[in-house]
Amino acid sequence: MQSATRRAVLFGGTGVLGRAIARRLLNEGWAVDLVGRDRSHVPNDLLIKGGRFHAADRSDDVALGHIVGSGADLLVDALCYTANHARQLIPLLRDVTSAVMLSSKAVYVDEEGRHANSRGTPQFSFPIREDQPTVEPGNSDFNSREGYGANKVAAERTLLDSGLPVTVIRASKVHGDGAPAPLEWHFVKRVLDRRPAVFLAHQGLGANHTTAAANLAALVERVAAVPGQRILNSADPDAPNGLQIARTIAAYLGHEWEEILLEENSSDLGRHPWDAHPPIILDTRASLQLGYVPAGTYAETVTTEIDWLLEQDRIGSGDEIHRPSPSDYAAEDEYLVRRAGLASSRRK
Repeated sequence: MQSATRRAVLFGGTGVLGRAIARRLLNEGWAVDLVGRDRSHVPNDLLIKGGRFHAADRSDDVALGHIVGSGADLLVDALCYTANHARQLIPLLRDVTSAVMLSSKAVYVDEEGRHANSRGTPQFSFPIREDQPTVEPGNSDFNSREGYGANKVAAERTLLDSGLPVTVIRASKVHGDGAPAPLEWHFVKRVLDRRPAVFLAHQGLGANHTTAAANLAALVERVAAVPGQRILNSADPDAPNGLQIARTIAAYLGHEWEEILLEENSSDLGRHPWDAHPPIILDTRASLQLGYVPAGTYAETVTTEIDWLLEQDRIGSGDEIHRPSPSDYAAEDEYLVRRAGLASSRRK
C-alpha cells in the first residue's frame, strides 16, 4: 500500500495498550484509526492529535472490514483471544503490510506444565525465551484461568500458520493509563491512605516482569517498520521486584514509610501482585535484536499510570476501573501494635 501518510488500525484501541500504541504512532505522524465500543474511553489527547474513533464490536466482520477498507500499513489486534478471532482477522490482513497480535506470557509453561494462571506458581529458573514450551491450544472459555492461555496459543498458531506477516507480542504485567486492573494501585492506595509502613512478603524479593504500555508501543512501531512473521516478548528493560516497585511508587509520590520485610514462611500478610518465586522474567533479546529501543525503565514509565490513578481517585471514577483491594489494614495494624508491645516489654 503506497501512501504519503502511514495508516494504522487498532482493534481495542481504547484499552491500555491501544492507547499507548496510538499515542506513539500519532506522535510519529501516523494516521490512526481506533476501534472500540465506547467513544468515552478514548483519551482527549488522542482525538486532539488526530486519532479517529470507530464504534464497532470485535465480532462484527462487516464493520471491521469497512474500517480496514482497502488496507493499512499496520493492523494491531488487542482483542484476539481465540482461534475464531484469528480466523476472522485473516481475510482483513490481505492488504495489510504488517500485523500485530497482542498475546501474553500466560501461554508459557514450566517443566511441570504450570503457567501464570495455574493454582501453583510456575517455576522458571531462567529468563523465558520465545521458544519456551507453551500450554496446548484449546477452545474452552477464554475468560477462565485455564482457558485464557490455551485460547491465546490457538489464536497465535492460527495466525502464524496463515503465511501472513503477523508478529505475536507476548507481554507480562502491563502498566499504563487505562489499565483495567491497575496493579500499582496496591501501593498507590497505601500512599493515599498515608500508611506508616509497607508490608512485603518474602522480603520483597518476589518479581513478575513488568511491561510498560509505552515500551510495548515502541516495539509495535519497530515491527511496523520491519514486517515479518515472528513471536516477540515485551517487557521493561529492568525487572523490578516488589520492594523496588514499592520504593519507586513511594518516592514518586513523596511518601516515606517503614519497610517491613517479612520472611518466606510468613502468613498472607505482605502479599503483592508481583510476588513470584523464583522471579518470572522474560528474555527480550529478540526484540532488541530487531532494533527496538525501549521507551524507558519501569521507574521512568510507571509515572503515566500513577498520574492517571491519582486523577481517577480525584474525580471519583472508581467505578470505571477495577482496583484490587489492599490487604487487610487491620492485620497490618495488629502486627505493628504487637511488635510495639514486644519492644516495650524488652525495655523493661
